Amino acid sequence: MSTLRTPKDLADNELIQPQQLAEIERVAEQYAIAISPAMAALIDRDNPNDPIALQFVPQSAELTTTPEERADPIGDLAHSPVEGIVHRYPDRVLLKAVHVCPVYCRFCFRREMVGPQGLGTLSPDALDKAFAYIADHPEIWEVILTGGDPLVLSPRRLSELMHRLSNIEHVKIVRFHTRVPVVEPERIDEALVAALKASSKTTYIALHANHPRELTPAAREACARLVDSGIVMLSQSVLLKGINDNPDTLAALMRAFVETRIKPYYLHHPDLAPGTSHFRLSLEEGRALVAGLRGRISGLCQPTYVLDIPGGYGKAVVAPDTVRERGDCTTISDFRGGEHAYPPEA
Repeated sequence: MSTLRTPKDLADNELIQPQQLAEIERVAEQYAIAISPAMAALIDRDNPNDPIALQFVPQSAELTTTPEERADPIGDLAHSPVEGIVHRYPDRVLLKAVHVCPVYCRFCFRREMVGPQGLGTLSPDALDKAFAYIADHPEIWEVILTGGDPLVLSPRRLSELMHRLSNIEHVKIVRFHTRVPVVEPERIDEALVAALKASSKTTYIALHANHPRELTPAAREACARLVDSGIVMLSQSVLLKGINDNPDTLAALMRAFVETRIKPYYLHHPDLAPGTSHFRLSLEEGRALVAGLRGRISGLCQPTYVLDIPGGYGKAVVAPDTVRERGDCTTISDFRGGEHAYPPEA
């Protein structure tokens, strides 16, 4: 089986019903579709609420945009001094070298930017300007490669990026945000691992997975190849209605990470991306779920529950000192001390 990319592919593989084809084609006109063979094989076609299917198989609900949703929900573009760079925090930047992924999550906060009709791969000139920006800003201690998924790049391209970062003395940490070890574990081979190690910098990988079933034996073997090479792995997950919004599933997911030698890092509240309201819980529901993990599972397994404040104000830990109820309004404090209504006014 190859990657499923069209509504017809989904129908042919019994992931949607023939009568759904027309509406899913409408979704495909707006948002990219890709389901890797590894993920397609995990889907239980007899379960209409299968948590793997809900993450990757498009639904007609994506055609509904609520007033608070926005094309750039976390304000990447407001903090992009040059193409491919997001400089939101003083000591770190995002480097978005590529805007394609091996799979397209239906809840993706960059869904307006990724995919075949998205922002594309940085041109050589744009990449030069991005590296020049990093080199010209000595406060940048960490470069986070994201996108898109940076591990879709060839080992040769990854090695080139790592060598270029090696030449910037003030950059000490390189972090990759990826789904590849889960959705295309075969890609994590000797050549790719060597490319990630082609630098004097300390390298971290933040793995995105949302359900314990995603950590298959093949995925765990791929992660082992990375960890055994000396790369530190962290997790990031999104709290999603119908997928992991219960204590048993969250506990099993976090334990699966730790068993795979991955330290749980962030549990994200879903962002206000267009057509994703069916995935979102309330902050109150999220806080109750995360509180339920305390004492239930080892401290090794506890993630930090965070919300990206709409408009580009950065992440806030969802906790009483940052999230306050003021009558009918919820406010969230950013890391600079500013307060913002959540959800923001349309």
